[in-house]
Amino acid sequence: MSSPRDFDFFHGEWEVAHRQRTDFLQPDSEWVEFTGVSRCWPLFDGDANVDEIDLPYLGSKGLTLRLFDRETEQWSLNWSSSRSGKLFPPVTGRFEDGRGAFHGDDTHDGKDVRVRFVWSGISGTGARWEQAFSVDGGETWVTNWTMEFTRTSSGTPSG
Repeated sequence: MSSPRDFDFFHGEWEVAHRQRTDFLQPDSEWVEFTGVSRCWPLFDGDANVDEIDLPYLGSKGLTLRLFDRETEQWSLNWSSSRSGKLFPPVTGRFEDGRGAFHGDDTHDGKDVRVRFVWSGISGTGARWEQAFSVDGGETWVTNWTMEFTRTSSGTPSG
């Protein structure tokens, strides 16, 4: 069952190894690999958090605002890129058995897509995030971005 403490593991600073498809909708497109740094801090006494990720390879930064809804016991994950300055539609979901799955609807390159974020492999020193898109309502998925997080030596969790 999800709780406001689900993302406590993520507070602090992380080194990030990214793998991103050159075409988010094509399962046979090539992967590009690059690194970045992420910093996360809690808000609302832990019922929310924000992280900023530096993506020098892409020439941008990203920001995620995560909010825990106590009524539904679900999280909404709200992403924004410094390229647009706009919030993308949220993905919502929860953690079960140490794995977080979050879904939502968006568009990519003019096509309607179902979006899936999955958090897994969570420990005090590491975690994995992956994004996948579906153009057929969730029948098939193309994993198009993965991030492997490794806690930095100075990145002890805060708050």
